[in-house]
Amino acid sequence: MFALVDCNNFYVSCERAFRPNLNTVPVVVLSNNDGCLISRSAEAKALGFGMGDAYFQVRPELEYNNVRVFSSNYALYGDMSRRVMHYLASVAPNIEIYSIDECFLDLHGMDRYLHPDLVKYATEVREQILRRTKIPTCVGIAPTKTLAKLANRIAKKIPKLNGVCYLNSPALIQRALEITEVGDIWGIGQQYANKLREQGIKTAAQLVKQSENWARKFLGGVVGVRLLRELQGKVCHQLQPSEDGTLSRQSITYSRTFGTPLTTFPDMVAAVSAFASRAAEKLRRQGSAANTISIFISKDRFSVEPPPYSFSTVVTLPVASSDTSELLRHVRSALKRLWKPGCVYKKAGVVLDGLEIAGQQQLDLFAKTNNGEVRDRLMADLDKLNEKFGSGAVTFASAFVKKGQRPAWDSRADFKSPAYTTSWEQLWTI
Repeated sequence: MFALVDCNNFYVSCERAFRPNLNTVPVVVLSNNDGCLISRSAEAKALGFGMGDAYFQVRPELEYNNVRVFSSNYALYGDMSRRVMHYLASVAPNIEIYSIDECFLDLHGMDRYLHPDLVKYATEVREQILRRTKIPTCVGIAPTKTLAKLANRIAKKIPKLNGVCYLNSPALIQRALEITEVGDIWGIGQQYANKLREQGIKTAAQLVKQSENWARKFLGGVVGVRLLRELQGKVCHQLQPSEDGTLSRQSITYSRTFGTPLTTFPDMVAAVSAFASRAAEKLRRQGSAANTISIFISKDRFSVEPPPYSFSTVVTLPVASSDTSELLRHVRSALKRLWKPGCVYKKAGVVLDGLEIAGQQQLDLFAKTNNGEVRDRLMADLDKLNEKFGSGAVTFASAFVKKGQRPAWDSRADFKSPAYTTSWEQLWTI
């Protein structure tokens, strides 16, 4: 059996965890730069606000309905997610962190030995997460990951299930398939859903009756066959934990939309250097080193400038590294190739990929043998100082910002909540 634990309206739930007075009022969370709605409470959904609605368009309606609005607080959301995931790792043999608010659990054998009643087990998991983090969750349990995803969706939609849906019999699976629209199946996008409806296939129950040859022809070859088998209760997808068995990310991305569009190269260097520095901190925190760096810069799609709107490049490092200075050297070199004078840029980002365990990477044959150890100690000291005195207390010159001064590239966040769990100055007070 597999279980999928999904945090309900996660960003909103994180905001409510420290503001209980918000539990019964409509709440929405905005994307980077306060652009659009990316998380809505049940009350806000009932008012008709949709995912992705542009904030400037729905702002009058939000104010009219007294909806509480928050800017994205990713430091808070990331820390709350880690708390949830570490708890789940302590109560399941294996887990796969699917996203910031979703996690698959491997429950094979648990119903026979440790927890004969998996509904009771899932209920206890929900109660413990709520008690420890104040984050409400739903749990779907089924023989395959695809069915577990489907069960989780049903657990959210049917209140009398109390947040837990366990598909443990052919009859229950059949009923779940009958009430699930084909477009709501995990792995079927809008384009495939439209094609299936044109062929008269509107529910998962109708889809599951098709042959594998049909799935190979109309559902994307082998991928479609696996999807069909998963819906039929045949396991095709196992958990995909990190290679070292930890909760480490397999890639690290840091990107932002600028609050003020950038037009000068020094400002862009400062922005991307800050992003690379933060990504490198995350890299060292999980004990990894990156083999490749991807850098992208984007213009405003809605401006009068002609396309293309986004420019990117990938740099392969000679030796996998987590040294901020080494990463910044390659970032600046890549930016020189991407930069076009006279353009107005709205967004940029850095992606660290090809991650491997730090200290085990293939070294440069001609490098000094002790230089890496010295740099590692330097980076460790840098991280300790920033942990003690606050993020950005010690940084590299290219990413330096005067204390109390807001950088030109900083995203607009007019409604941002405090960093309750990651900043001494903003700890929750009672």
